Amino acid sequence: MAALHELNLADALAALRSGDTSSRALTEAYLERIAAHDGVLHAYLHVAADRALAAADAADKQLAEKGEHAPLLGLPIAIKDVLTVAGMPATAGSRILEPFVPTYNATTVQRLLDAGCVILGKTNTDEFAMGSSTENSAFGPTRNAWDRQRVPGGSSGGSAAAVAGGLAPVALGTDTGGSVRQPAAFSGVSGLKPTYGRVSRYGLIAFGSSLDCVGVLGYSVADGASVFGVMAGHDPKDATTSQQSLPPIRLNGSSSLKGKKIGVPKEYFIEGLSAEVDAAVRAAINALLAQGAEAVEISLPHTEYALPVYYIIAPAEASANLARFDGVRYGYRADEADSMDMFTHTRGEGFGPEVTRRIMIGTYALSAGYFEAYYGQAQKVRTLIRQDFERVFETVDLIAAPATPSTAFKLGAHSDDPLEMYLQDVFTLPASLAGVPGISVPCGFDGEGLPIGLQLIAPHFAEDELLAAAHSYQLDSDWHTRRPAL
Repeated sequence: MAALHELNLADALAALRSGDTSSRALTEAYLERIAAHDGVLHAYLHVAADRALAAADAADKQLAEKGEHAPLLGLPIAIKDVLTVAGMPATAGSRILEPFVPTYNATTVQRLLDAGCVILGKTNTDEFAMGSSTENSAFGPTRNAWDRQRVPGGSSGGSAAAVAGGLAPVALGTDTGGSVRQPAAFSGVSGLKPTYGRVSRYGLIAFGSSLDCVGVLGYSVADGASVFGVMAGHDPKDATTSQQSLPPIRLNGSSSLKGKKIGVPKEYFIEGLSAEVDAAVRAAINALLAQGAEAVEISLPHTEYALPVYYIIAPAEASANLARFDGVRYGYRADEADSMDMFTHTRGEGFGPEVTRRIMIGTYALSAGYFEAYYGQAQKVRTLIRQDFERVFETVDLIAAPATPSTAFKLGAHSDDPLEMYLQDVFTLPASLAGVPGISVPCGFDGEGLPIGLQLIAPHFAEDELLAAAHSYQLDSDWHTRRPAL
């Protein structure tokens, strides 16, 4: 048997069921990896070692009993630190929430606990999930497991680095404009963003409420699919969750995409796309064709507006959501006697520069005299972007495109140029604005040994088709099986 931290999810669960290993042994293997390597990677903000071992021991007692067991009983997992776990810090990567320890679980976390998962800890994130590199965390950057001088992507960079480095078998992330798919591509793992409304946002510290999605990162599509199947579904605590039932996720053991039409959008293969990324993604599309799919050139004509639209809508929603962090109710409070000084200093000291920048942009876009010119207009163009996808999905089953325009960049490379940083999400933003599901899977490496991601996009609520196609691709490729040397 492979080293415990190298087992895929299915093999780990099989070993737990057969008694070939125990949840304690599996949990200890990951905790040892964290102790050995997280000092450099900084994937975690909080490691709950004692709590995880206690949960693992409880799982082992249940596994020793005959009968049906919870589907993920004994499986360790990591949680992005924008989701609440009762009794664990929930900082959202921000000083303003550093003292906050919630008393309740996010719905996604509760469903994973009900399924038997063991929580290893909370992973690093760009502050309030605002960023593309995990350099904006108030507690220091996360490093890419493939090259410690580079970023892992963001904002779910801690979760991506944890999975890539073997510090967790799977991890939850969130995707507002690409924050699961982009770090998955940069870190050589598989990352799923579901349809907006497919997974509950209850217990998620909000960034952009009309965009935020809870997703999952794992080495393989199959690993992520098992976790997604447990956490998806309607939640009465979140009015935006859909009543639409999740179709059974069937990942076949043989690869075939016969009869599937794959749309290849010309707007995603543009000047500025790395030649190595272009070649790897086109090779991956050819692999899909070899499985019986048909390629169809398509156009998503409003793609060029996705970046400006997103950076009006998302900051506007962030401005409203982050108004609650005022030093009065919870979180950090500046030591000032005057209430206005306290409020001003609390937010000035508690928020980092990127969050401050976006609050200012969002407040301006929502202000009197500018609301219709900016926010109102952006919402109209967002509708056009959504209609582009709806029209295209009348003729194709899936869309295939790059996940990112380049491979992982060096730490600090774009710190002084916010626009260049924002451009890292140019290929993931349209699906987020349209609310459709997408996934990034490894499809190659560049000349410096850095991973490249293929993005697949499906119609609303077609995660079953999306996961099946991505899994089929992985059956005939081995990119997702490669692991960095730490």
